[in-house]
Amino acid sequence: MKTLRKIEEATASLALAAMVVLPLIEIPLRSFGTGIPGGISVERHLTLWVAFLGASLAAREGRLLSLATGDLLPEGKLRAVGGRLASAVAAAVCALFFRAGIDLVLEERAAATMITQTLPVWVAQVVMPVGFFLIGLRLIWRSADSWRGRSASILGALIGLLLAQFPGFLAAWPSWPGVFVAVAATLLGGPIFAGLGGIAALLFMAEGVPPVAVLIETYGLSVNPTLAAIPLFTLVGFFLAEGQASSRLLRLFHAIVGWAPGGTAVVCACVCAFFTLFTGGSGVTILALGALLFHVLQEDRYPERFSLGLLTASGSLGLLLPPALPLILYGIVASVPIEDLFIGGIIPGVLLVSLVAAWGVRAGIKSGVERRPFDPREATRALWAAKWELFLPVLVLFVIFQGIATLVEAAALAALYAFVIQCLVHRDLSLGSDVARVLRQCLVLIGGVLLILGMAIGFSSYMVDAMIPTRALEWVQSHIDSRIVFLLCLNVFLLLVGAVMDIFAATVVIVPLIVPLGMAFGVHPVHLGIIFVANLELGYLTPPVGLNLFLASYRFDRPILDLYRAAVPFLLILGLGVLLITYIPLLTTGMLTLFGR
Repeated sequence: MKTLRKIEEATASLALAAMVVLPLIEIPLRSFGTGIPGGISVERHLTLWVAFLGASLAAREGRLLSLATGDLLPEGKLRAVGGRLASAVAAAVCALFFRAGIDLVLEERAAATMITQTLPVWVAQVVMPVGFFLIGLRLIWRSADSWRGRSASILGALIGLLLAQFPGFLAAWPSWPGVFVAVAATLLGGPIFAGLGGIAALLFMAEGVPPVAVLIETYGLSVNPTLAAIPLFTLVGFFLAEGQASSRLLRLFHAIVGWAPGGTAVVCACVCAFFTLFTGGSGVTILALGALLFHVLQEDRYPERFSLGLLTASGSLGLLLPPALPLILYGIVASVPIEDLFIGGIIPGVLLVSLVAAWGVRAGIKSGVERRPFDPREATRALWAAKWELFLPVLVLFVIFQGIATLVEAAALAALYAFVIQCLVHRDLSLGSDVARVLRQCLVLIGGVLLILGMAIGFSSYMVDAMIPTRALEWVQSHIDSRIVFLLCLNVFLLLVGAVMDIFAATVVIVPLIVPLGMAFGVHPVHLGIIFVANLELGYLTPPVGLNLFLASYRFDRPILDLYRAAVPFLLILGLGVLLITYIPLLTTGMLTLFGR
């Protein structure tokens, strides 16, 4: 068993490492008018392997992404029953897609489509049924401590296999009972991918379409030319978080603004925003930096409630700043130039960071926090120590906007750069066990995220086939005439979405609905994207189930109600910022005009 675990980890790690190496080889070869034969196609299919092997590792460690609503149930029998129902539904979904994955592989093998001259597509797609098999097996195993307790999950898996074998069975029945069960299981703490995938499969089968349709959409998203940038930038974030980059940046910002009122609070907001550029809204920032920054704030005698609220809010700051992952995904789903989103998000992103920092200045003045005298020599030393980390986003944006590298190639270059500065320059991480740990942690997170995206795109495909975006557009146009009212309703809707959905899944599911609405009301495509991400950023902080609230409760070991109270001032401040971004389009489009976009 240990040997199989090592093989699984090694295969996944090699796939992720190959995703870094291939684009880096392409950059110099392109200058000679050549490249690796089939290299781009291989890179795209490596993303598929990273997604499913990473999700398998996440299932093994019990870290598949789920809603925090399951934790609201009281401890005891009720939570146990809810957990078993959630596991049974997840097992059923895995079994369903395991069988559908086999069908997809067999169909692709018969079609004889090739990735390269020697590598057929079906070989790459094998990872899909294998991944669902491993995920389902691990969900069953973790559902209880005894085989009797696992019986519900085993029964769920058998039901999933039967439905996959006879998909036409559900065509004679309404789909809403199954959809209700899938939603309930997700709210009870089941994996998000299972809820989205299960609903998509049920809706398709109710229309007489086999569940393999969901996997076809999953495969199509996984091999998208730009999607590989997401796991690569996430790897950058993990290298930085696992090293001592946070300490160097903290020292630098302390030296620069520590003399000002609330200087430490400003430092915390800036450091969190920097890390979230690369980790996305995944919670890595709070989990990796929370303890260090909270200790710093407490040493400077900031009130505990303020400190908790500041770090909870700052955990998602930076999602509007380039090269934040949600901007990349939005560009993929909405077919908006990602470079334009990077440019358009600069001023709104700085605005939100500045609002949080300004509240920190107020807290510093009100609490009488002692200021640090400015020391030019210490500032110079701190700047020199942090120079490599500060240069990283500059390097990424330079190679993208100068046309030296594509987005994926820039992400690979950033991953190599982060590896070199953390392992070879600063030597914060060892080349052996530490790098292996970073790769594994990155795979666990990104596997869970990409699996959710794959299932969400299947659900989104059903909505498009059912003409739901068109009907939504007709309804909104018949009930709302004012662009101002439309934007206000959009803000409220997106805030609710952000409070209950992961930003990545929400992007795939919701964006196809709002893009035609934005076009109908004359909202600039980039402005609409910034509004979307800003609201979802705020949703992380929105009670009762905003993700940052639960992560902060776990990280700081405080009751969730304490986090609710601590987050309210920052929720109001950032809400004001979102309204400014929404109703002053120039904050977004002004930079685009300046850059001639």
